[in-house]
Amino acid sequence: MAVTRAQQPVATTSLPLPVRTRLAHPALLLTGILLVALNMRACLAAVSPMVGEIQRTFGLSATASGLITTVPVLFQGVGAPLTPRLTRRFGTERVVLGAVLVLGAGVLLRVLPSVAALYAGCVVIGVAIAVLNVSMPGLVKREFPDRAAAMTGVYSTTMLVGATMAAGLSVPLEHALGGGWQASLGTWSLLALIAAVAWLPQVLRSRQERAAVATGLSTGPAAGQAAGQAAGRAAEKPIEGIWRSPMAWQISLFMGISSLLVYTLVAWMPTILADHGMDRGEAGLVFAFSNLVQVAGAFLVPLLAGRMTRQRGLAVAMAGLNGLGIALLLIAPVSGAWVSATILGVAQGGSLGLGLAFIVLRTGSAAGAAQLGGMSQAVGYLVAAAGPVGAGALHQLTGGWTATLVLMLVLATVVGAAGWGAGRNRTLG
Repeated sequence: MAVTRAQQPVATTSLPLPVRTRLAHPALLLTGILLVALNMRACLAAVSPMVGEIQRTFGLSATASGLITTVPVLFQGVGAPLTPRLTRRFGTERVVLGAVLVLGAGVLLRVLPSVAALYAGCVVIGVAIAVLNVSMPGLVKREFPDRAAAMTGVYSTTMLVGATMAAGLSVPLEHALGGGWQASLGTWSLLALIAAVAWLPQVLRSRQERAAVATGLSTGPAAGQAAGQAAGRAAEKPIEGIWRSPMAWQISLFMGISSLLVYTLVAWMPTILADHGMDRGEAGLVFAFSNLVQVAGAFLVPLLAGRMTRQRGLAVAMAGLNGLGIALLLIAPVSGAWVSATILGVAQGGSLGLGLAFIVLRTGSAAGAAQLGGMSQAVGYLVAAAGPVGAGALHQLTGGWTATLVLMLVLATVVGAAGWGAGRNRTLG
C-alpha cells in the first residue's frame, strides 16, 4: 500500500469517457443516483414515529423496541466489508440494482404480522443499505472523477431529504391509508421499486460494454469507447494493506464517531429536552428542525471540500460545531434548544457529507473508493450502533443526561483529531 501526495483536490482516473448512447445519458444516470439515494435513509426514518405503535402491537419491551432502529445500523457495519467483493465480481450497476430490490423486500418483510419477520426485515434492510453505502462513493468516483466531491454532496443531501420526507409522511400515510403502521411502512417499498426501474438503464449500459469487450468490437467510436471503458474498470486494483493504513483508520474513526453522535441524538434528543421540562410536542419540532438543517450541511460541506487541497480545517470545524451544539444541550437544554438544533444540524449533515467526500478525495480509483468505503463504513456503523444503547445505559446508571453529554463532548474532540489526519493532502493506493 502506498500513500502519495495528491496534486488536485479530486483525484482523476484514466478511464475513457462513457459510451455516448441513450443509455449513457447523464440525465438518466443522475436520476438513477438520486432515486437510489432517496431510499438509503427513508425506510429507517419512517419507522421512528411508528415505534410506539409497533411496541403495542407485539407487546415489546422498551429495550426490544429500541432494537428496531439499532439492528439496521448494526448490520450496515456487518454488511459493508462484503460489498467490494460483490462489485468486483458482478459489477457496480448490477450490485446496486440488487441491493435496491433487496431493500424493498426487507421493507415488506418488516411489516408482516410476526416479531421474527419484524427483526428479519430490519436485518435485510441494514445489509441492503450497507451495500448501497459502499457502492455509491465508488460509482460517483468512476462516473464523475472531476466532480466527485460535488456529486457526493448532491447524493448525501438527497439521502437526508429522503429521511426527512419519510419521517414527516409516516403518520399522515397511516391516516390516509387506514391500514395502521404496516400500511404506512410498507408503502416505502414502492419507492425502492421506482428506483430499481430508474436504475435499469445503467445495468443495460454496463452489459453493452461487457459485450463489446467479449465480442471484440473494434469498429466505430462507440464500440471502442465501450471496450476501453469496460477494460479500464476491470483493470482497477484494490488498495493493498488498507487495514494497516493510518489514514484509512482516521477516515473510519471520523465517520464512525460522527455517526455515533448523530444516532445517539436521533435516539435521545427529544427525551433529553423533555426531561428538562420542554413540552414533548416542542421537543419533537426542535428535533425535526435539526434534521432539516442537516440538508444544508450535507450539500455545502462536500462542495467546499472539493475546492480545497486539504480539508483539515473543515473537519475540525465540523467537530467544533458538534461540540458547541452538545455543550449548549448541557448548559441550556431548553432556552438554547433551537440554537443547539441549528448548530447540530449543520455539524451532523456536514460531517456526513465530509466523511463521504473523504472516500472519493483520498482514493485514486473507483475500486479504491469502494474498498475504503467498505472499511470506513464497517468500522463506522459498528461504532455508531453502540451510541444509542450506551447513552441509554449511562442515563439509567446515573439518573440524568450530564454524564452522557460530557462523554459526547470528549468524543467530539476525538472526531476533530481524526479529521485532522483524514484531511491531509494524500491519496491512498
